[in-house]
Amino acid sequence: MLRSPFTFLRGTAALMAYDLAGTPTTGVQVQACGDCHLLNFGLFATPERNLIFDLRDFDETLRAPFEWDLKRLATSLVVAGRLNGISDRCLREVAATCAHSYREHMREFSGMSLLEIWYYRVSAEDLIEKAPNAQSKHQRERMAAKARTRVGEHLFPKITEEVSGRHRFVEQPPLITRQHDDTCQDLVQEGIEDYRASLPEDRRFVFDRYWLEDFALRVVGIGSVGTRCYVGLFFCDDKNPLLLQVKEARPSVLESYAAKSPFENQGQRVVVGKRLMQSASDIFLGWFRTRSGHDFYVRQLRDMKFVVPVEGLAAVQLRRYADACGWTLARAHARSGDAATIAGYLGLQDNFDSAVGKFALAYADQTESDYARLVEAARSGRVEALVEEDQ
Repeated sequence: MLRSPFTFLRGTAALMAYDLAGTPTTGVQVQACGDCHLLNFGLFATPERNLIFDLRDFDETLRAPFEWDLKRLATSLVVAGRLNGISDRCLREVAATCAHSYREHMREFSGMSLLEIWYYRVSAEDLIEKAPNAQSKHQRERMAAKARTRVGEHLFPKITEEVSGRHRFVEQPPLITRQHDDTCQDLVQEGIEDYRASLPEDRRFVFDRYWLEDFALRVVGIGSVGTRCYVGLFFCDDKNPLLLQVKEARPSVLESYAAKSPFENQGQRVVVGKRLMQSASDIFLGWFRTRSGHDFYVRQLRDMKFVVPVEGLAAVQLRRYADACGWTLARAHARSGDAATIAGYLGLQDNFDSAVGKFALAYADQTESDYARLVEAARSGRVEALVEEDQ
């Protein structure tokens, strides 16, 4: 979080939730992401092996006012854009473009049936076809091609080794460490069976073909540091590996300011929210609770997942990305909210777009001020900070 104002923003979803709760709200609720910044969008594979662009992180998902996600997304565009040297005048337009895309697509979804909305997907091919020129089209094709190589079979030889005829994770501290303590044993002994029970019957049939080969502790994410996260290596008779991420789920940062989760298990909250918002979800999504009372959810570690690198993006590129994110967020919200009500509130004029642009600049200023205070606190010793090398 000390690296930049943007990493600070990514790690302070709870702080922004607190701030947003103190502002006037529309009262129109959807299944919200809860941590909707621009790096929580990306490419990944559907069960049919098609490549789509969608939201990808739901640790904080909960029902909340629709505008909270949009305000956080717009702010993240501004904060990231400032690091790329883009002027505030341009960034206000970028944030407004995101809101405009959300508004226009929400109006489109308001004219669709519920089933049409649920069948709707933003595919990699859609983004490629909408490229404004040959150079942009080539860049998008390259990103899609790279995403298709990011599968477990390619990651497996990089993070494992064969020891006495068995495959084991290679320790890469602090990223991956093999810690088979009591907590890990509890996770393995109880977790697998309870996780299996959370899967639909047909998915259990697939999962039952696999056995656990090894597991390890894996550090992930800026906002997730400090939570328990493991990776499991599974094999089936065809010797092809399956990598599952087992991630601790804690109460959403929105819960103090929005509706309480209807699910006792926080892992189930994440999985259900993910299924509500994503146009297609991982077939191995599931959840469980350990004897010690910790909730977890499970997903594939890598399945054509690719995040657009925002470092160095020019203003025009960031604006195009903002358009894609606004489009995708509108689709996600339309699945669980009343698209017609939201579209009616947003209206036909650009007043809403301008308001979001203005808010994004103001909250970016607040983010940078808060970040500067954290840096000073760390420098003076009032806050203890652990600095780790990039992984």
